[in-house]
Amino acid sequence: MTVVSPFESAAEYDDWFETHEGAYRAERAALERAVPDRFDRALEIGVGTGRFAAPLGISVGIDPAENPLERARNRGIESIRGIAESLPVGDETIDLAAFVTVFSFVDDLAATLAEAGRVLTDDGTLVVAVLDRSSPVGQLYQEHKDESPFYADATFLTGDEACAELEAAGFAVEQRLQTVFDDPAEISVADSNSASNDAGPDVREGHGDGLFAVIRATPSDTNR
Repeated sequence: MTVVSPFESAAEYDDWFETHEGAYRAERAALERAVPDRFDRALEIGVGTGRFAAPLGISVGIDPAENPLERARNRGIESIRGIAESLPVGDETIDLAAFVTVFSFVDDLAATLAEAGRVLTDDGTLVVAVLDRSSPVGQLYQEHKDESPFYADATFLTGDEACAELEAAGFAVEQRLQTVFDDPAEISVADSNSASNDAGPDVREGHGDGLFAVIRATPSDTNR
């Protein structure tokens, strides 16, 4: 995971979530549906500033960029500098591992998934979120990615491609979810606030329509 320098701008990264709070709440809701109800030792790989780890109850985060880790620590995350392809974590010690849009930035996805399989317990859970290139908003992201300081070097996957990579690495896909069906700038807090919308954020099964695609998977013997 060597795409680091844009994400050293921790304040700019956090500002995106502040100005797109409706989309952020929808993304968080999709992840919350995928995360198991109970877990002990949890790890987010590519934790950034801890925007997702903290509300999901993930206590440990790894990231190659130092400045975001300072913000993650302030959010109560045990923050470690490291890369996805070589995790400084023992074998079969993690109950829940999460990647939030990180697949777009790793150098070696196969090595990344092998490491995730190594650190997960036999009954552990892997939760992955990708920005789905096949969705209508994802197509716009792909078209304009060179204009973004964060996405210029990103390789966007589709939800189906991410599932195929997981299965090739020996994971069994258990759940597919999606959200963010419109331009994130146009999703209001009211649209994603369960206090004003009994249905809560718009999170649907499947992939292909929503920008933010979430997958829950479990390891198999081939990961060992």
